Amino acid sequence: MSDSIYIGSSAAGVRQELQLKRANRHGLIAGATGTGKTVTLQGIVEGFSANGVPSFVADVKGDLSGLAMAGAATAKTHEAFAARAKQIGLTDWAYADNPVQFWDLFGEQGHPIRTTVSEMGPLLLARLMDLNEVQEGVLTIAFHVADKDGLLLLDLDDLQSMLTHCAERAEELTTTYGNVSKQSVGAIQRSLLQLRAQGGDHFFGEPALAIEDFIATDDKGRGIVNILAADKLMASPKLYSTFLLWLLSELFETLPEVGDPDKPKLVFFFDEAHLLFNDTPKALLEKVEQVVRLIRSKGVGVYFITQNPIDIPDTVAAQLNNRIQHKLNAFTPKDQQAVKSAAETFRANPGVDVATAITELAVGEALVSLLQPDGAPSPVERTLIKPPYSRVGPVTPVERGVLIQTDAIGAKYDTAVDRESAEEILAAKANEAAAAAAAAKAQDEAEKAAALKAKEEAAAAKEAERARIAAEREAANNPWNKAITSATRSASSAAGRAVANEVTKAIFGGSRRGGAAGSIVGGLVRGVLGGLFRR
Repeated sequence: MSDSIYIGSSAAGVRQELQLKRANRHGLIAGATGTGKTVTLQGIVEGFSANGVPSFVADVKGDLSGLAMAGAATAKTHEAFAARAKQIGLTDWAYADNPVQFWDLFGEQGHPIRTTVSEMGPLLLARLMDLNEVQEGVLTIAFHVADKDGLLLLDLDDLQSMLTHCAERAEELTTTYGNVSKQSVGAIQRSLLQLRAQGGDHFFGEPALAIEDFIATDDKGRGIVNILAADKLMASPKLYSTFLLWLLSELFETLPEVGDPDKPKLVFFFDEAHLLFNDTPKALLEKVEQVVRLIRSKGVGVYFITQNPIDIPDTVAAQLNNRIQHKLNAFTPKDQQAVKSAAETFRANPGVDVATAITELAVGEALVSLLQPDGAPSPVERTLIKPPYSRVGPVTPVERGVLIQTDAIGAKYDTAVDRESAEEILAAKANEAAAAAAAAKAQDEAEKAAALKAKEEAAAAKEAERARIAAEREAANNPWNKAITSATRSASSAAGRAVANEVTKAIFGGSRRGGAAGSIVGGLVRGVLGGLFRR
């Protein structure tokens, strides 16, 4: 190990070395297609790994996967590389491999990389789904409500359920947080469908990526090279750039402050960097600027790789102190402006006409200016870039499969986990509400049926009573019943008088012996007995 990474040498023998202590001051590798940017990047990654510094790099074309394998003397680039090594005096140049971990958002060419919807946050999601300010505001409210109600937003199903929940509570939420229209929720839902179509389902979920799995060394002390398979991902440029920005933000928020370490904890390479800044909202651009400006104190170096240096906003470009510029074409006014802009960013060197040299550089040659040990940029030098030690070109599918199966990550991320979160909780609440409503409806219907039955029974009883009274009246008014009743009364009265006379005679004797007393008692007896008979 050393305190610097050898980049290359000028024709005059001036060595260009990237100081590890200054490597977290960020950098830029720029140049037109086919000028050697990938080989330059490959050599720098090798240098970091050899010095125990892990790195993360997006492999847009598939070429960088060759970092995992040593180069070979049978490769078609061997003679050119060997000649260049001899020309710059690199006497110890020899082929070697690097410890590599492969990653893939789609889980096809590497371990899956996932994050949760909550960790992504509404700002990055709004950019990913191309939402306007009003829709972004509604999305932010959905996140706030989920956090307040203790609902985990892990995957896109959770977010979709949460948006539906907010639409159902639109009136309530509008009163509390501001306008939440069902139209805005519908627009977000449609954008969510588009995100799913781009493969967003693969990215959101668990187990979420643990940043510490990027920051590791192998048993030889070499820094792990984390390679993201991005060839398929490039078909969804917003997903690609948003993912890398999320990863950069996670590093910034997760890693502790370390100031200026002797070497970086991690180096982050962002290929096709212009995609990060295309159609970027102001709020998001400010976030990028903040992260790039402050993440160096976390021990992270960020290197942008792009075809045209003017693709990088000035506020970000001002943070890029280590610069390697390959050839630029000057065929159009825009190209000429890019050449002029690039030339002005280097520390002048009286022996180098930068503006002219940029258009004349050969493949594998670059203008280089790096921070010196004292922190000042070195004068720009026209430099031959050292040849890489590893393979230039992709690994085979068989080689990739073996490397994935035998790395330190193992199967940690290979199987998705779907634990209880917003979707399940909201569905359970909806089922409970539906069951409660069904029970209340059933009870209400039972009460109505009971009331109806009681009413019918009361009406039947009233009708029966009315019929009974009517029957009694009818019976009372019947001529035959009246005659029988009259006859019964008459018979009863006669029988009563006869019995009374007999009783009186038995007690008092005849009328002669009884006198007045007999007559009175006889009358009483006849009255009582006559009443009994009438009854």
